[in-house]
Amino acid sequence: MLRGYRYRLYPTTEQKVLIAKHLGCCRFVYNWALVRKNMAYQIDGVSLSAYDLHKRLPALKEEHPWLKEVNSQSLQQSINHLARAFMNFVEGRAEEPTLKRKHSPEQSFTVPQHYVVDSERGAIQLPKIGAVKTVFHRPFAGKLKSTTVTRTSAGRYFISILVDDGKKPPVPVAPIPEQTVGIDLGLTHYAVLSTGEKVANPKHLKNSQQRLAVLQRRLACKKKGSKNRNKARLKVARCHQKIADQRRDFQHQLSSRLVRENQALAVESLNVNGMVKNHSLAQAISDAGWGTFCSMLAYKCREAGKTLLQIGMYEPSSKTCSVCGYRKADLTLKDREWTCPDCRPPHDRDINAAINIKQFALSGAERAVEPVDSLPMGGG
Repeated sequence: MLRGYRYRLYPTTEQKVLIAKHLGCCRFVYNWALVRKNMAYQIDGVSLSAYDLHKRLPALKEEHPWLKEVNSQSLQQSINHLARAFMNFVEGRAEEPTLKRKHSPEQSFTVPQHYVVDSERGAIQLPKIGAVKTVFHRPFAGKLKSTTVTRTSAGRYFISILVDDGKKPPVPVAPIPEQTVGIDLGLTHYAVLSTGEKVANPKHLKNSQQRLAVLQRRLACKKKGSKNRNKARLKVARCHQKIADQRRDFQHQLSSRLVRENQALAVESLNVNGMVKNHSLAQAISDAGWGTFCSMLAYKCREAGKTLLQIGMYEPSSKTCSVCGYRKADLTLKDREWTCPDCRPPHDRDINAAINIKQFALSGAERAVEPVDSLPMGGG
């Protein structure tokens, strides 16, 4: 089973220059390959493979000798990343690849092999860069695969090591209703469980908006190209980085607890791209990071041998009575509580939705497209 481990790097000044060269050269090769691939398809109707682009790489190095200053395998890996990006685009998993910008918030390059990890000395030996000081905050074991060096907009450096531990993921058992929990994600509460527990929404971005606004105003007053502007830009980037770290830490802790305490979990598919088009809620939805949280649940369930159930995004989980199945079609977003006219129990909107998510998931209900006709109303 493949596992990734991310560690903090502390390169020297000379190593930062070498890392910057690797980032720039890999970005150049990626953009060069993208242009050549698009031109070949538009003019000749030919789709260049990664192998075709690899054969043209030596000539590119002769044309631009500074490409020889970096690890050649990292340049080849950039072409492989482009090929994977086009494959994801063709198969509908991602948008069409575009040119990489020089000032992207986060930049990275991959070293497929010939790197050495020395956890005792606290360093990683990278080709053409040397031994970079590394903080190994947790151990790992297994066969080393590729590694990726990343530089964030805040000027921090990280390395992600892909390891094959030789283990097969455990086979998840059939869900047990008594040990299954339904999760309704929201904004008032980050998550509401079918057990009645409500997890508060920390709203990290909202809590830091005042400080962020001050830093952004200071940045706007600085002269473009000046050193003071770069210092102000770093302060804004570090503020954003802190918010992202807080959000990631909260999501990791919550997802780990839910996977540890339950045998199966049930969630609802969310069309986040469609939700953020609502300008009134776009910032709050983006701050919640539901997509990342569901991804964490998915891989942690897979590693623990737990089951993650998912229902369709158009299932009426909030509008359906979890007791008798009555459908309240006129329920609006403002209605946080409602009473079923059939069986008369009062419903908390979010808890009722979490219970329905669990019931729909266990029964195998899933609706991939929005229904044209409204569901029948009345007792079910």
